[in-house]
Amino acid sequence: MKFVTFKNPKGETRAGLLVNDGVVDMNTASNGELPSDLLEYLKSTEEYLPLVERLNLLEKKPDFTLEEVRLQAPLLNPPSFRDFMAFEKHVSNSRIKTNSSVPEEWYQIPVFYFSNHHAIVGPDAPIKVPNKTRCLDFELEIACIIGKQGTNIRADEADDYIFGFTILNDWSARDLQMQEMRVGLGPAKGKDFATSIGPYIITKDEIEKFKNGKGYDLKMTAKVNGKQYTSGNWNEIHYSFGEMIERASDGVTLYPGDIIGSGTVGWGCIGELPAEKQRWLQPGDVVELEVERLGILKNQIV
Repeated sequence: MKFVTFKNPKGETRAGLLVNDGVVDMNTASNGELPSDLLEYLKSTEEYLPLVERLNLLEKKPDFTLEEVRLQAPLLNPPSFRDFMAFEKHVSNSRIKTNSSVPEEWYQIPVFYFSNHHAIVGPDAPIKVPNKTRCLDFELEIACIIGKQGTNIRADEADDYIFGFTILNDWSARDLQMQEMRVGLGPAKGKDFATSIGPYIITKDEIEKFKNGKGYDLKMTAKVNGKQYTSGNWNEIHYSFGEMIERASDGVTLYPGDIIGSGTVGWGCIGELPAEKQRWLQPGDVVELEVERLGILKNQIV
């Protein structure tokens, strides 16, 4: 299933399912038995999923075409957002810039930072250049959406806690990021202004047949103004989402709707490119991130 949050022609924000290139309003189609907010659905997935199946919502005629609605971030107000660094090539490429190697500790534990869960935006949302940056960058990532509350979750049982996946763009002000990280903290302000997710959340059963190693055999690409900047594959990931969830839940509770980011795929940002090929994002640029089966996440810089 592919879950979305959308604005209907009346401007109302609703939760829905993508069906036959259209959108089914879950609340309307269930006569009010399903919530109109996707986060509320996630909080009671085990109760609501049988209802979705019993009502055959995937067989219903869409309430709207995609042209009649405006897709939002699938989760408008996630409880938290942790972003990891799970792709070795990205870490290695970033370290080359500072004439250093991947630290031993990176191979010992999956590491993450907390980002601003109040700055989540969706497909086609404009991304404003932060006032104090001249080095705006994108990051091509996957996000895992937690679907069940849990603490001290083992990696081998973590699949039971995953609701689904979506594309994630961890917008980055590189000059702000580098300045604060020299102090020994961060990234923080360099990532504080916006994170895009979408266009939908796909449930894990939809991509199970593509599982390969610790990831999935699904191609990842990034384009700027129609020109491909990078490509990679989810199966290049060093740490599985199960291992990330185990680390994140160690001694703390994860809640439905929490976002776990994979970190950038190798070569998945401008900052990894050779200096002579770097061109930081400017107003008017259109960035498109695509992951097979997960769709295309597009935003324009303003």
